[in-house]
Amino acid sequence: MKIEAITIREIRMPLVHFFETSFGRIYNRRILLVTAQCDGVNGWGECVAGEDPFYSSEWIETAWATIKAYLAPAILGRELASGRDCPALMARMRGHRMAKAAIENALWDAEARQKNVPLWKLLGGFRREIQCGVSIGIQDSIEHLLDKIDVEAAAGYQRIKLKVKPGWDVKVLERVRARWSEIVLSCDANSAYTLDQVEHLREFDQFNLLMIEQPLWNDDIYYHARLQRELRSSICLDESIRHARDAAAAVETGACRIINVKVGRVGGFTEARKIHDACLRNNIPVWCGGMLESGIGRAHNIALSTLENFRLPGDVSASKRYWKEDIIEPEVEVTSQGTIGIRDNAGTGYRVREELIEKLTARQETLRADSK
Repeated sequence: MKIEAITIREIRMPLVHFFETSFGRIYNRRILLVTAQCDGVNGWGECVAGEDPFYSSEWIETAWATIKAYLAPAILGRELASGRDCPALMARMRGHRMAKAAIENALWDAEARQKNVPLWKLLGGFRREIQCGVSIGIQDSIEHLLDKIDVEAAAGYQRIKLKVKPGWDVKVLERVRARWSEIVLSCDANSAYTLDQVEHLREFDQFNLLMIEQPLWNDDIYYHARLQRELRSSICLDESIRHARDAAAAVETGACRIINVKVGRVGGFTEARKIHDACLRNNIPVWCGGMLESGIGRAHNIALSTLENFRLPGDVSASKRYWKEDIIEPEVEVTSQGTIGIRDNAGTGYRVREELIEKLTARQETLRADSK
């Protein structure tokens, strides 16, 4: 497939409810979308870089500039046999994995549409439905949090994940476990703790957690290995896992027992599959994390989650949890059993609502092969 044009656009979508982590609280999302035109077929990708460089050194402004100046020119006009050929063309540019993923994933979508096959099959998936968990941010009070959990548990989600940070952790978990002794519960610290807080983190062991996600530094594997030896609870690594080599190092050192794979964060489907395969060989379960994606990124997460080793409920929840109106049709829905059925339509299986995207667009630019 020949890559004829790349369009980058920023859309702005208000959240149904604010979302707060240890980094702060957000009410709206600025989202960078990529459209790859290949032989007249459009493939869509989403850059998961945030509004600020807090979760990652990448943010929407660096992603926009990097795609425009380096990544798009590296692939425009090229003939590719498959989306998996894309990473080699962008390898000269170090890092910028979120920007790279937006382009690569758009090409996988275009390839699937050209071949008239579902993206999940092209990726090698086999599950006909995926398990869904839900991530609940820090709330104004514990009572508000309990009300949120009540709604999500009644909706059927198979795992509840709570954002935690110092001052919003042990007492919160105590209240939750006192009310729901049997739910599958995990927590996500987003690097909010340090190794000298190991005694405090040991208190988490009493809550029968599925996992404690990324408690220490975002770039660390070594100290997580030391911490894991001190805890009964399983550590899950997220931000520390940038590629398959990180996953292999984490497994070899015993830094975690679970790994979170975010396709939009690790550079795209090709690297995500390598991480999946490395974990599968070592019997380390993986699950698909979320980055407050629109329906485009959410559909990519669904496709990835059909691979064999995605054994734990992911953060791929219903569109209506985040958006009054999503940019795909139909919107992502979760059954009362906490699952999402897999669609067999070509590409992601969802129609991109281009007319709504136009209304939400704050800026856009099209780069063409003949104008490189």
